[in-house]
Parts: sequence; structure tokens; C-alpha cells
Amino acid sequence: MLVIGVTGGVGTGKSTVARMFARHGAVVLDADRIAHDLIAPPRPAWRELIRTFGRGVLRGDGTVDRRRMAAVVFRHPALRKRLERIIHPRVMRQIRREIRRLRRDGRRAAVVLDVPLLIETGAHRMVDALVVVTAPPEVQRRRVRRQHGWSNEEINERINAQWKLSAKVALADMVVKNAGRVQATQTQVNRIWKQLARTNSSRSSTSQRSKR
Repeated sequence: MLVIGVTGGVGTGKSTVARMFARHGAVVLDADRIAHDLIAPPRPAWRELIRTFGRGVLRGDGTVDRRRMAAVVFRHPALRKRLERIIHPRVMRQIRREIRRLRRDGRRAAVVLDVPLLIETGAHRMVDALVVVTAPPEVQRRRVRRQHGWSNEEINERINAQWKLSAKVALADMVVKNAGRVQATQTQVNRIWKQLARTNSSRSSTSQRSKR
């Protein structure tokens, strides 16, 4: 089973590309969704967040207000690091458990890791292929402003909290340019999928011959 890492920058369209891989049969492990589940009350990460940041980051129903949390941590790098130490190891442990389960199951050709900080956390070392999604800065900003309603200051804070796209591209095995038309992006994903499928098939054949 291939493990494909999909990452990029804020507003480049990582999740869009991950969903395109899913149409080919890949299982998508979404780090943001996993993190959301892990900080639900009364889970251990939720309790640690309260101990670290106080109950001021909670909504009235006791769930974590992620926008309120972000307003705090993105203005204070030291607090952001504390948040990452709470969340990221738990997310990656869950992802590794899911990968092991899928390998045992044996019915899927690939799993896609949709992880915004895949490279920043060093987790890209666990993937077989690293796909970086790019978009021009003005497109990134327009997308996140439309999707989240963030101010320019909030957008800048999030962009500055991640590696530059050029640094991520330098480590990539494949790059998807997601600047405009959805069909153009899908065409690139289709081509990458075919390339990875050929590589995986060749690797499997070599492995089988070595066992004989």
C-alpha cells in the first residue's frame, strides 16, 4: 500500500487534491478532522488544552473554539509551539494506527495523508511519495478569505507559521499547480496517480520475485 503525503500552504487546495486522489480509491486521512476529534470533550487533549490555555478558549457547550484559540496562538509563537506539542504527536499517532490498520486490511492501494504541517513536523519521512500543492499568493488569499472570512492580518499569521512554499516544493516528489480550473488540477492528479500506480506495481513485482 502506497502512503502519499499531500501538503502545501494555506489556501493552496490540499484537501481538494486529496479528494481527487480519493476518487481513484485512496483512503484520505485528514489531519484537521483527526485533530478536531482529539480535542472533543472530555478527551485527554481537551483537558490538556484547558490546563494550558484556560477555559477562555471554550464555547458555551464546552467545545474548543478553534478560531478563538488561533487568535491567541498565532500572535504568540511560544504558545503556538505549546499547542503543537499537545496536538501534533497525538494526530500522528492516530495516523500511524490508521495506516497499520489499512495495511492489515489489505484492500486499499493507497492512503493519502492530508496534513498541513506534514513537512514542518518531519512526518513527510513516513510517506512513499510527497505531493506539494501550490497556488499563487493572491489565489491563496482569495480562497481563505472566502472560506474562513479571515482578515489580512490573520492570513499573514498563518502563512508565516508555515514553511515557504518554495522550500516545500524543493522536497516534493510531485507538484500540483492548483491555480485555477478544477479540471486542470484533476488532470495533474490523474497523471500522478498513474505514475505512482506504475511505480507501486513495479515495486510489488520486484518484492514478489525476491521472495521466491
